[in-house]
Amino acid sequence: MLDTHARKHVQPLIVKVADFFMKYNFTANQVTIMAFFMGISTGIFIYLKKPMIAITVLWISGLLDAVDGTIAREKGSTPFGTVMDITFDRLVEISVILGLAFRFSHTRMIMLILTCSIIFSMTVFLTTGMMAEKKGTKSFYYQAGVAERTEGFIFFTMMMLFTSYINPIGIVFFSAVIFTASQRLIEARKILG
Repeated sequence: MLDTHARKHVQPLIVKVADFFMKYNFTANQVTIMAFFMGISTGIFIYLKKPMIAITVLWISGLLDAVDGTIAREKGSTPFGTVMDITFDRLVEISVILGLAFRFSHTRMIMLILTCSIIFSMTVFLTTGMMAEKKGTKSFYYQAGVAERTEGFIFFTMMMLFTSYINPIGIVFFSAVIFTASQRLIEARKILG
């Protein structure tokens, strides 16, 4: 929801960062790779009991993930760049989930259910994107929903800050993801007939 409706408020910052990288001839794929390595370090910092560093690198990786798309729209994107971007986004999420599960063993069942809900949501999202005609500014059909990437980062941040409440936060998180997946499935039915 925030990715769809609040992007316009942070887009000026994203453009400034993208301009900085383009000034030094970075490609969208290079920024995607930087975002990936920064993002997967989140799980390591969670496990090492460094939540503030984990939160910082998670959000910087999210910023870079938005920047790579801006660069791709400016300089052109490649199909493999899109594959890399979507794949690396999921690997960052897996890193956070694993970091939380290994650091806080009592959360493992919730983390497993959260992972399953993300798989469900991404399956609907990607197959709809594949089957629908390309629309919008992205290189694939983008289905908005209640739980988009920014909401996920907010939930992950809350889990890192309020460790006594990881399980209840996780329940709300996977409920939001399931709701979003259901929204997307209903929309897919309308779009694809």
